[in-house]
Amino acid sequence: MLTYHLNPHTGTPLYEQLYRALRADIMSGALTGGEKLPSKRQLAAHLRVSQITVETAYSQLLAEGYLSSVPRRGYFVQQQLAVPPVVSSAAPQPSSVSPAAPADDCRFDFRTNIVDTGCFPFSIWARLSRSVLNEYADHLLRATEPGGAYPLRAQIARYLHDFRGITVSPDNILVGAGSEYLIHLVIRLLGAERSYALENPGYRKLYQIFAANGAAVRPLPLDKHGLRTDALEKSDASAVYLTPSHHFPLGSVMPAARRLELLRWAAAAPDRYIIEDDYDSEFRYVSRPIPALGELDHAGRVIYVNTFAKSLAPSLRIGYLVLPEPLMARYRAQFSLYAATVPSFEQYTLAEFMRTGGFERHISRSRKVYQSRRDALLAALARELRGLPHEVSRAEAGLHLLLHMRNGMLEQTLIERARAVGVRVYGLSAYYTPPVKPPRATLVLGYAGLNERQISEAVRLLRQAWSASG
Repeated sequence: MLTYHLNPHTGTPLYEQLYRALRADIMSGALTGGEKLPSKRQLAAHLRVSQITVETAYSQLLAEGYLSSVPRRGYFVQQQLAVPPVVSSAAPQPSSVSPAAPADDCRFDFRTNIVDTGCFPFSIWARLSRSVLNEYADHLLRATEPGGAYPLRAQIARYLHDFRGITVSPDNILVGAGSEYLIHLVIRLLGAERSYALENPGYRKLYQIFAANGAAVRPLPLDKHGLRTDALEKSDASAVYLTPSHHFPLGSVMPAARRLELLRWAAAAPDRYIIEDDYDSEFRYVSRPIPALGELDHAGRVIYVNTFAKSLAPSLRIGYLVLPEPLMARYRAQFSLYAATVPSFEQYTLAEFMRTGGFERHISRSRKVYQSRRDALLAALARELRGLPHEVSRAEAGLHLLLHMRNGMLEQTLIERARAVGVRVYGLSAYYTPPVKPPRATLVLGYAGLNERQISEAVRLLRQAWSASG
């Protein structure tokens, strides 16, 4: 029987202690692939904890792909997982559009590139802003370090350690003005002469950004586990851009085995990198947030990128990179004379917001708001479309879900009929690079910008539009 020492007095929840212990044994090989784990009841009795504690730990490992479950048989360890070895090598030397913006002719818009500004903590932000003006007046008038104000980088490092499982020095963090700038910087550091693999389907604006920087792009297909490593191996790409914790727009989560396959691919050659976009990892509703791919990286091949666009507000234009040391050294050599791209006032205010716990509280409140809207959307779709063949998927996390319609209408017909009644919806086809296309009529419904009443009315209009005879 598995035996772990779980301490209820450490401040770390028991389920998380058990989750970490089990995952460590899986990664080390102490628990082998295919091995059956004790039942929840047996392990709970043995460890003298509640069955809920064991169930929560098992569920998290299941969500991350470390375990599989078989009905009436229990939980089993997935195929043996092993972190890829470090490849000793010298540091490498430098060498279609998103869905249209909403039009005024639609009452309701299920767009994905929006957050609810009503969630923004204006009063707390104003108070912290006044405090920053008083306490950091001298700093605000000086030139900020190109990589960002140290207090903000320190708070980001703490947040990554506590909530994303990444241990990193503030000296390896770069703060920049939004994802577009950060991607541009990554391309400059890695070189535009190489080929970059991008997910297909994926965020269409990425293709434009890479093309604008003169980089060759290789669209690669996905399966249910994310980007296919066999396709990556066959391509000439030496860098790959991924959204493993919550793929956009498919909403899938890359399991641990696939993540380790990608890390092995990166470690197999001296000049390969994985660019991990962790864009909305905070919003997961059925389990704790999935650990970042960077947590498993021991070879220095993952470039981690995130912004505060979804968690706070797009208008702040604050994002950050976590760079492996060789790339950070290259940044210092090539870009140390550049000015900071985010005003110091906003940086110090955000640092205080994070230091005082305001960011975590804001995320917790926002998650509840968005979960309520997701639940309202699921209920409205079940109620209004019960007479129409349909299926909903990928509603476990993020700020959108997928609606697969089976009523015989083409995707474009669904979009046009919805718009005719004042509702704007978006087809999954828009995120694919030809000739690949989705196998069925699917709509991407973002719900962050609509309240529960608006969601209910919008779905009622969709039923009206899609029930109409040809």
